[in-house]
Amino acid sequence: MEGPSDAGVPGRSAAAKALDLARLLHGECARLLDLFRERESFPADHDPEGGRLVSLGRWSDDMSAAEQVWHHRCALRKCLGLLELLIAREEEEEMGGGDEGEYEAVRRAVRERLGHLLFSTAALLDDGDDVGDLSPQHDCAEGRDEVEGSGSFAMKLWMYKVLLELIHWTGSTSKVLCELHSEREAKQEQTDL
Repeated sequence: MEGPSDAGVPGRSAAAKALDLARLLHGECARLLDLFRERESFPADHDPEGGRLVSLGRWSDDMSAAEQVWHHRCALRKCLGLLELLIAREEEEEMGGGDEGEYEAVRRAVRERLGHLLFSTAALLDDGDDVGDLSPQHDCAEGRDEVEGSGSFAMKLWMYKVLLELIHWTGSTSKVLCELHSEREAKQEQTDL
């Protein structure tokens, strides 16, 4: 996230910072899934059925990189909502017991960094002249926050799917941020000539 302390750092564009943050977050999401698998004894190769919990509406391959970032930001907002539901359900289940372990610390870091990434991408899109008419009120992503089935296993499976969504969307966002960063760098080089 660009803040007062790093706003004047030469050589680091807002797009590069957002990209670095997305990559860091993607790695932390993978770590969170690994910790969840260990805690819940899920096999490493488990592939749940039922499709995506978060999906994009009105997607087109001919969108600009900025438009793709905007759509991914919508998906990340849905993911944050799902993560907050997951945290609330886990805390309800735990009844406030015990100290914060590695899983809880990584989960907290993921939630905080996801919030920072949402802020960074919003600022990045606000600063760009390549965004066009993207209304912040329009939500371009759809999400399912219901648990399919009942019981403890259904809840754990839903939580597992939420973590998979986080990995998918942070990885995908990293790719589109890389494209946006490359586009803006090329544009800057042309204006510098």
